[in-house]
Amino acid sequence: MDFQTTTALPQAPRATSSINPHSRHFHSFRHPLFIKQVAPVTHIHFSPAKPHRYAVTASTRVLVYAPKTGKVVKTVTRFKDVARSGEFRKDGKLMVAGGDDGVVQVFDVASRAVLRTFKEHNQPVHVAHFSPHSGQVLSGSDDKTVKLWDVSTQACLATMEGHTDYVRAAVFTEPHTILSSSYDSTVRLWDVRAPPHASNTMTMRHGGAPVEDVAAFPSGGVALSVGGPILRVWDLAMGKCVRALSNHQKTITSIAFDGTYGRVLTGGLDMMVKAYDVESWKVVHTMRYPAPILALAVSPDDTHIAAGMTDGTLSVRRRDAKASEAAEEEKKQAAIAGGAYEYFADMEAVFGRGHVKAKGAALPPVVGPADEIRIETRRREKLREFDRYLKAFKYSAALDAALKKVRSWMVAVAAS
Repeated sequence: MDFQTTTALPQAPRATSSINPHSRHFHSFRHPLFIKQVAPVTHIHFSPAKPHRYAVTASTRVLVYAPKTGKVVKTVTRFKDVARSGEFRKDGKLMVAGGDDGVVQVFDVASRAVLRTFKEHNQPVHVAHFSPHSGQVLSGSDDKTVKLWDVSTQACLATMEGHTDYVRAAVFTEPHTILSSSYDSTVRLWDVRAPPHASNTMTMRHGGAPVEDVAAFPSGGVALSVGGPILRVWDLAMGKCVRALSNHQKTITSIAFDGTYGRVLTGGLDMMVKAYDVESWKVVHTMRYPAPILALAVSPDDTHIAAGMTDGTLSVRRRDAKASEAAEEEKKQAAIAGGAYEYFADMEAVFGRGHVKAKGAALPPVVGPADEIRIETRRREKLREFDRYLKAFKYSAALDAALKKVRSWMVAVAAS
């Protein structure tokens, strides 16, 4: 029979901090900046290229801010009516914006000159994006259509008709597929390669409320939509809602990913921004603002959180990035450029890890032939000093060894 070592009596558990790593991350944004605009801030977009300037759309202009100083470096005022959805191209050199006059314009950020003008919409344009894959522009309008434009030829490549109410959000999910949402409470997936009558490949119903915003993970396989107080997570392969989360008290108006795509932030008319961990889809942090939120954005380097409000206030929270984070970001970008990182990172986060190859102790026992000689080795357990004396039946020495640490502790306490 093996020697049984002595066990310590159970102790009360140590108090642990209630602040989780996600909250610790958001608490590090300690430099709030509040800037008053002349009208409600309807859109915010960070340039994908360094130094990650951000464009703020309010009233009849788009303002470009420097992230370090928080000062305006460019002002685009080439609009005849209210401007909408000012966004940078991936290199940060061009900007696209729509307007209430139904016109979509492309600007040179350096000179602020109008380079292209698209005029086929006959209602206000609330959506304008550059394609991350090609030289194309996507627009969505209150005329219930979504259009795809060629920047070089200024021609309309495709018109997607199917929504029965205002189109208020649209994004590219893949080079040839577009996800759009409307006040008709639907989220639609379009394939621009198909004929116009068959381009609407999937229609998903968010619920009874108008859909305010949509977003898609870089892989294109998982999408998000917000309408009313509900955030929904969609598996685009099955066209099925896999999560429905209701943590806001009023309508959610905007969605944003953090720089790592490991968290999703939502802003609403209840003056709250809530952060979700994409592994568990639980709220891991909540931020309060002084007015209802219309626009929300996070910088690609995860150092700025910008929120635009109905009273015209632009709030920018900042933090200092660590050197290790910059190295990790470069490593991640290299992995993304290599191929399949995006797909597996997104799908694993939302749907779990699936089958994982067993290693070490998790491997099943190996069954060999009956005449096989098997030599079993076992590492000897290292005993404590008093256990060694007990095993040798030296009870007096075991008691002295057990009390040795107690005596030294008492001497230290008395000396202090």
